[in-house]
Amino acid sequence: MQLINFKTADGHINLGAIKGSQVINLTEAGAEQTVDALLAGGKASWDKAASLVATAPATLTLSELTLLPPVLNPSKAIAVGLNYVDHAAESPYKDAPTYPVLFHRFPSSWVAHAADLIKPKVSDDFDYEGEVAVIIGKAGRYISRADALSHVAGYSIFNDGSIRDYQFKSHQWMMGKNFDATASFGPALVTADELPGGAIGLQLVTRLNGKVLQDANTRDMIFDVVTLVSVCSEAFALQPGDVIISGTPAGVGFAQKPPIFMKAGDVVEVEVQGMGILRNQVVNE
Repeated sequence: MQLINFKTADGHINLGAIKGSQVINLTEAGAEQTVDALLAGGKASWDKAASLVATAPATLTLSELTLLPPVLNPSKAIAVGLNYVDHAAESPYKDAPTYPVLFHRFPSSWVAHAADLIKPKVSDDFDYEGEVAVIIGKAGRYISRADALSHVAGYSIFNDGSIRDYQFKSHQWMMGKNFDATASFGPALVTADELPGGAIGLQLVTRLNGKVLQDANTRDMIFDVVTLVSVCSEAFALQPGDVIISGTPAGVGFAQKPPIFMKAGDVVEVEVQGMGILRNQVVNE
């Protein structure tokens, strides 16, 4: 299934399932109101949604809908830094990490597919980072590697927009990674059964104004999804709806020569095999 949160013209939020260019309104058909509620509802909610996807009519056109992020209110979103050897090499840190580099992102820092990314007025160093987002479907603490993928509901696309001069002001990346509306997330949650185990072997491409700047494969992650789920759960219980943003490959803007940063009017796209395209335009604050 490809599940979305969307807003109707009257402002109501609904859960939908994409079928080609059409959408089934699962909420109207009797399912939960949002992806978040579906994840929290466990197996019974998932089974009902799957049944409705198989039987309910697709009455909406995807292009007419206002999409929202595929998870609206995670209890936590953990991002992973330097998770591709080539990206670590192009960074100021050079060496590949031996333990996952983890930091947090706030939901206020991201927008949905087709929404505007906001270049903050205090910086011109607005960078893109195409990534795969891992969405947790089952709670757990101290999750073993053998059980890790059973806790994953699905995957989505994330553009981990970064304000580089603020990111590198200190050893902590929180400021540069959490400016309001500087990242994007979507368009859909693609359930794990539609993708290879651990989302391994998927091509990831980032384009800025049509030019390919990142082109890599998820098999090249230093710490795979199994590792990330297991390691994160050592510190805190993962909850349904939690998001792990799994890291970006080489080709980010600050490493280009000369650097390439996003500016007003730019269109940035992140495409991941089997997940579609996350597209956003940049506007000034």
